[in-house]
Amino acid sequence: MYREYATYIKEKFGSRVQKIALNPGFGCPNRDGKIGVGGCTYCNNKTFSPFYGQASKPIEQQMDEGIAFFAKKYKCQKYIAYFQSYTNTYANIDKLKEIYNSALKRDDVIGLTVATRPDCADDQVLDLLVDFSKKYYTVLEIGVESCYNPTLQMINRHHTFQQAEDTIKRAAAKGLEVCVHLIMYLPGETYEMMMNTADIIKSLPVNILKLHQLQIIKGTEMEKQYFSQPELFHLPTVEEYSKFCAEYAKRIGNEIIFERFVSESPKDMLVAPLWNGLKNYEITEKIKKEYLKITK
Repeated sequence: MYREYATYIKEKFGSRVQKIALNPGFGCPNRDGKIGVGGCTYCNNKTFSPFYGQASKPIEQQMDEGIAFFAKKYKCQKYIAYFQSYTNTYANIDKLKEIYNSALKRDDVIGLTVATRPDCADDQVLDLLVDFSKKYYTVLEIGVESCYNPTLQMINRHHTFQQAEDTIKRAAAKGLEVCVHLIMYLPGETYEMMMNTADIIKSLPVNILKLHQLQIIKGTEMEKQYFSQPELFHLPTVEEYSKFCAEYAKRIGNEIIFERFVSESPKDMLVAPLWNGLKNYEITEKIKKEYLKITK
């Protein structure tokens, strides 16, 4: 079986560990005009912001409310502070240090995951995370999204894959655990192109990989594009996607941990693919079955 994040974490800490998604309200340089405006064409931050993770609330309150919510659902003993929304290194070092520390005050919080863009993680930021890693399990999550510059340009990312490579290598060289985020079935990318990204990622010092299917979200620039230029898109069926992910996992091998294959957006915000309302875990089970078929 491919390496699963949940198993890796349980083996590392001896219990289930729950991520608490946080929003420090840092914004994004691809929205405020520093490098671009409008943001990524697919992005609507509301699709992955939980009720407790609102920037209007202090980080300590977000942590407390998030932990209270998950404590009712799971027998969690440990938690990871997950800075998820927008670009979570987009502030000066003193502010970053203050915000990260505010999420780590509880004894049951044992880790820190910081999601950011490849062009917002200079050596000063990486060194700060290295300092945190001396006491806490620390992961830098990099939104790479695609390994192809034409795709990155099309989706208005305003960074290159070469910048992502550089950030991954610099972070790993400093001893940080690196998680890479990729979106599958972006406009213009063929099966062969997507599968080739497995070889590209394998060649880099990546520890954890997060995939998810392209989702067309209401209110985004991509929604407009989806209806005006449908020929640019191929959104797979759940069966097709399950087989693709199984082949992808086989190609990656056992050196990189898969944290996820799919993402689930609120029904009232999702245009496509709908996949009959299947939950993440149901699709993941389909992927596992397909993987076992091709690796017997």
